[in-house]
Amino acid sequence: SYRTHELEYALNQSGARFLVTANQFKSSDYTAMLFELAPELNNCAEGQLKSQKLPELECVINLSADKHSGMWRWADFIAKADKVSQTDVDDLQATLQFDDPINIQYTSGTTGFPKGATLSHHNILNNGFFVAESMGFTSEDRLVIPVPLYHCFGMVMGNLGCVTHGAAMIYPDEGFDPGKVLKAVHEQKATALYGVPTMFIAELEHPDFASTDFS
Repeated sequence: SYRTHELEYALNQSGARFLVTANQFKSSDYTAMLFELAPELNNCAEGQLKSQKLPELECVINLSADKHSGMWRWADFIAKADKVSQTDVDDLQATLQFDDPINIQYTSGTTGFPKGATLSHHNILNNGFFVAESMGFTSEDRLVIPVPLYHCFGMVMGNLGCVTHGAAMIYPDEGFDPGKVLKAVHEQKATALYGVPTMFIAELEHPDFASTDFS
């Protein structure tokens, strides 16, 4: 869970111009953090932020349906896609190379600020593809993904692994809930399930485990 000082550091260190955010998650109120760091949001139009503490950030896009000053709502933002022509997309695509950075994955630790690990298109596409390839994924597979999407496990090995093989992606809930994971496996007739040891232990100990159909 990012704290305000970590968010400020990551946004400035990465030079991020656009930020897509949820309102909040569990105990973290991301919207409140942003207004604390960039009070200028209260007095700016969407996409025209000029912040003293976050000088590179221009646009904040909120995933919720709530309207916040200075932020685009996700639905309003994607509606603007009609103004982008296919020629614009093709021209942008022509400027990209396989080894260009696509993602800066920020790690966290017990001391110091988050460390940014730069990944390329080649890195993450091949990682996702070959992990799913080694698992024998096909378009008939259905993967339950209860692991966080802010780590490469869910984002790359989950999302891209499925996309590159035509497999279905199933998300049980916003956060990990062993009961909802078991329900998703049962109702969605999953063929694969991701997790870490603590997740599997919680699922094994859940009252619904014995009645869950894993066939």
